Amino acid sequence: MADTTSPEWKGDDIFCFYVLPIYLHKSWQAVGSGTQSRDLKPWMTALLVVLLLAVVAVTIGLLAHFLVPGEKIEYYHGTFKISNLRTDSNSGQSNTHQLKDLREMSETLVDEIFIDSTLNKHYIKNHVVRLTPEEDGVKADVIMVFQFPSTEQRTIREKKIHSILHQKIRNIRALSINASSVQVNAMSSSTGKLTAQACCGKRVVPSIVNRIMSGDIAAKGAWPWQASLQRNNDHQCGATLISNTWLVTAAHCFKNNANSHQWTVSFGTTINPPLMKRSVKRIIVHEKYRSPAREYDIAVVQFSPRVTFSDDIRRICLPEASASFRPNSTVYITGFGALYYGGKSQNCLREARLKIISNDVCKQPQVYGKDIKFGMFCAGYLEGIYDACRGDSGGPLVAKDQKDTWYLMGIVSWGDNCGQKNKPGVYTQVTYYRNWIASKTGL
Repeated sequence: MADTTSPEWKGDDIFCFYVLPIYLHKSWQAVGSGTQSRDLKPWMTALLVVLLLAVVAVTIGLLAHFLVPGEKIEYYHGTFKISNLRTDSNSGQSNTHQLKDLREMSETLVDEIFIDSTLNKHYIKNHVVRLTPEEDGVKADVIMVFQFPSTEQRTIREKKIHSILHQKIRNIRALSINASSVQVNAMSSSTGKLTAQACCGKRVVPSIVNRIMSGDIAAKGAWPWQASLQRNNDHQCGATLISNTWLVTAAHCFKNNANSHQWTVSFGTTINPPLMKRSVKRIIVHEKYRSPAREYDIAVVQFSPRVTFSDDIRRICLPEASASFRPNSTVYITGFGALYYGGKSQNCLREARLKIISNDVCKQPQVYGKDIKFGMFCAGYLEGIYDACRGDSGGPLVAKDQKDTWYLMGIVSWGDNCGQKNKPGVYTQVTYYRNWIASKTGL
């Protein structure tokens, strides 16, 4: 594959300035035979002084521009209370849908406030990290990210951020927010970065859409929730990080060996060397899974010690049990599996873009017929080629929402061969087992 990556600078850029010395004399010696020394005329002296001052001014300006510390990323923790929320007491469902919508509305609100303010050139983004229901409303905790010159006092910026948020939030009609509840506090860089990174389903690398079976490699950090489950240091299955101690994978990965002491998990875009490795503490296979049957093909894995979230290791969001996706919608799969049927697992992570296939199509006789049971769905293309393969089992099928937040929608489960016509991949439907995951992990 052609290398299309941009060159990356190693270390700091170095700027060198060469200042030519200028000597002013009362007289100067002309070069040439028979030329006599003579006094410099006043207008020439004045011109040289002006030129000297110009060179000095330009040099000082360049030094100030390049040597004065530049801008740096800063994190601020803001809180405000949203009141007068209406809940549907007759639905019998939790208010998770309302909280999800409220999170998106709150993030959009904060975006609009600072983009339309005097800090618009410094504002980067925000994340609502927590919504806490209270008696008189919902408390929102938001991490706001800015980039400011390091020469300014941070306390002044903190007051300015609070003032803008306090003043503009009073005029918001989409949400009823008590302006007096607004608080803003500066965070340390380490705490702010860790808090922002702990948000599920967020990543820093844009998608590079390739396909697993063609051998194209996923970009570093593009899928930070991908994990490799290994036995005796050999890759067996993929898995998905859903917290700093829990993974979701396929039950059939453990049909021959469910002894947690013989399993390890690694993170990163390569198996060897791994970015990070952990010991498996517990394996919980769905109680109703019975091989060779394909129903209930789901398991959760607890590992130790817990991981610290970073740009390269981050958890995926879990959808609500009632969430749904439309046929023909775009999803993505990732894994270390073989490039062809009968092949070996690969060292580098690969990715593929697929389409959801409706159950009506997938249950047709020429596809899988009655083999498609509850808790399963198909994704890929009936023409074949783009597909998961051996070694991708247990790995994630993910989709993103309009806020670029990624959700785990499926688990690589089974299929007839790899990339065959009318035989797309079959995936465990995460929403169908959402309550089961919560009962085992508390998530």
